[in-house]
Amino acid sequence: MGLRVDIDEETLQDVINIETGLLYPLDGFMGEADFRSVADCYTMADGQVFPIPVTLDVPKEVYRSAGKGDTVDLWSGGECVAQFRAESKFIMAEADIEKIFGTLEEAHPGVWKEKNRSPYRIGGKTKLRKRELLEDALKPEDTKRIFAEKGWKTVAGFQTRNPIHKAHEHIQRLALDICDGLFINPITGWKKKGDFTQEAVMAAYEKMAGEFYPQERVYMAGLKTQMRYAGPREAVFHAVIRRNLGCTHFLIGRDHAGVGGYYGAYDAHALAEKLTGEHELGIKLLLTREPYYCNKCKQIVTDRTCRHYETERVEISGTIIREYLKAGHIPNEIMMRREIFSAVLKCSNIFIE
Repeated sequence: MGLRVDIDEETLQDVINIETGLLYPLDGFMGEADFRSVADCYTMADGQVFPIPVTLDVPKEVYRSAGKGDTVDLWSGGECVAQFRAESKFIMAEADIEKIFGTLEEAHPGVWKEKNRSPYRIGGKTKLRKRELLEDALKPEDTKRIFAEKGWKTVAGFQTRNPIHKAHEHIQRLALDICDGLFINPITGWKKKGDFTQEAVMAAYEKMAGEFYPQERVYMAGLKTQMRYAGPREAVFHAVIRRNLGCTHFLIGRDHAGVGGYYGAYDAHALAEKLTGEHELGIKLLLTREPYYCNKCKQIVTDRTCRHYETERVEISGTIIREYLKAGHIPNEIMMRREIFSAVLKCSNIFIE
């Protein structure tokens, strides 16, 4: 009898995203050499930028039994959905988790999730057996074709896990001024408790794209992958994914993919500049400052266009919008359009429980 591993939804999605090429240059789960290089240097062992480890955790008995070259069946929903050939084994220690997230506090959702996985990891090339799982997957071949059909030579990718508010609108309009098209690509995979649901995020953007943006210059599709909340590392990881999908530019804003104050406001900018200075990433990064409403200037600005950051700033963020909605209050229109708020409010579930 062969080796078998039962995988969760997030691991299955990793397999799908590897198969489609969305996680290029990965052709399977990382072995030890790639994992160590990613943790220490933000690159694969061959030097290609890839700052987030994508690994397969297995039970201890499978880890002990698997030898190099052995085939392991991956099961989900009562059937074998994929296979991979074991190439190397390693143990993910707490020191590795701290390198990736910058903390070991379990209040950090990425740390908590990683600590609840098995530390035993096996790397190897994957092969999806259940091909119908690719039917609804986001595929680089499709997005590249769509961008070409629209005649877009330059495309700005925008990552989000929140319904659109005025600060994000400000950034997206900047991108539309720079590029031929805007690709709005919200995360639709696993997110932490209290985040907005996929339904709420997509409803907001469908309203925005349908009523306010030029129809021929915006395209939207969900990205099914889990949030890691790994801050700077995940910001560059998101850029790599959008490069694979055909974007020429990617927006990295304030505290991109951050959570709970674990990362500095512009740590993601610093890592992005470091890595693009050392490597060819294949996509231009648009590093944007925090947009806010200025009571003096009476508009959305940034600290580079306004002198009143310390005295007249009204912060706009997904966290603040969540608090308004949880309290049953309509956010002030300087933060969110009423049409967007109404679209979110109509959703059956607004927050992840």
